[in-house]
Amino acid sequence: MAVLRPFDKLPTLNSGILLLVGPDEALQQRLSETILQEKRDFNINVHLATSLPLPPERDHLRPRIDLIVFMIDIKSKYSLKKVERSLAHVDASFFLGKVCFLVTGVGRVNACSVEMNAVCKLGEAYCSPVLFCELELEDTRVATAQRLVRMLRICAGHIPGVSALSFVSLMRKSDDD
Repeated sequence: MAVLRPFDKLPTLNSGILLLVGPDEALQQRLSETILQEKRDFNINVHLATSLPLPPERDHLRPRIDLIVFMIDIKSKYSLKKVERSLAHVDASFFLGKVCFLVTGVGRVNACSVEMNAVCKLGEAYCSPVLFCELELEDTRVATAQRLVRMLRICAGHIPGVSALSFVSLMRKSDDD
């Protein structure tokens, strides 16, 4: 069982590596294209996976991953289960600000198969932010892409004095309020 570790490889100079994990490949592709269209001052590489673990035979070629985004479709219990199974293949140190959960399809709450509470508990259990969006709408997809690019900049270490641990401390602060 291959486990992804955040610091087992050297960072790539002036770049950030984003891994999108989720069962909806078409939605992943559209989001990755939107991310790559964003203005930025560093290179972004987006890798897509339907689930973890990643194939071990290409591990020596795989760059260091700066941010993992687990995509959960609110209208599919299957996507939540697949994400939950994938979490076992991520080293605990990734959950120090280098993971987030992206819940898609929230504009169709009447077709909801996944309990919002279950997703929020997942975020709490793994000390990771949960973002809610509707990627079918272009404006929302662009706003989500901008947010992920900002998070990636922090996770890749491109903002002096700010670390990915900021996400964890911000979550704790909002829990205390």
